[in-house]
Amino acid sequence: MSQPSSLALEVVPVTAFAQNCSILWDRRSRHAIVVDPGGDVPRLLKVIADRNLTVDAILLTHGHLDHAGGADALRDELTARQDGHQVPLIGPDARDDFLLSSITQQAARFGVEGMQDAHVDRFVTDGERLDLLGHEFQVLHVPGHTPGHVVFFDPQARFAFVGDTLFQGSVGRTDFPYGDADVLKEAIVRQLLPLGDDVTILPGHGPATTIGAERQGNLFLR
Repeated sequence: MSQPSSLALEVVPVTAFAQNCSILWDRRSRHAIVVDPGGDVPRLLKVIADRNLTVDAILLTHGHLDHAGGADALRDELTARQDGHQVPLIGPDARDDFLLSSITQQAARFGVEGMQDAHVDRFVTDGERLDLLGHEFQVLHVPGHTPGHVVFFDPQARFAFVGDTLFQGSVGRTDFPYGDADVLKEAIVRQLLPLGDDVTILPGHGPATTIGAERQGNLFLR
């Protein structure tokens, strides 16, 4: 991951789905953001406390339970711990609202406990820019895995939180009633590949990779 020295990243796999929850912070200010807190909230709170971080916002790439099932609980706990200052829950695109509002049902189907529906403070839209940690994150709508899936891209630090769109050697699942493989591939080609081969992508599962590596070696993009 190419990033200014002031930024630090810790990826915490959470839940039985081994979903990558990302905690990104500024080493100088100790302010942070959390991306896709799918669950295991006590573990995330311990990491945040151990690093002495103040969380400014929680971001969601999409509405699946393993990415958003702990979001409400984490927001409530952080707001209480940070002198009652509301920690905003931001994203994804509004087209994933039906997933965010059915996380409890999703969890019941998988036999997973401790997940809640997510109630965002606001949705995001394609092309929007978020000012966080002194960086400008671009919002890119990349549907196909879910209708409202978004990616958060930092052009200055040259990395992107891509959720379940693009993985090392693979792409996100599309075998859902609302999934679409052709839409996902087109969105990756249109939205992600032009970001540049040097851009590090931080996926929702598995190891980090780069746009260049996936352009060359990802069979799903051919």
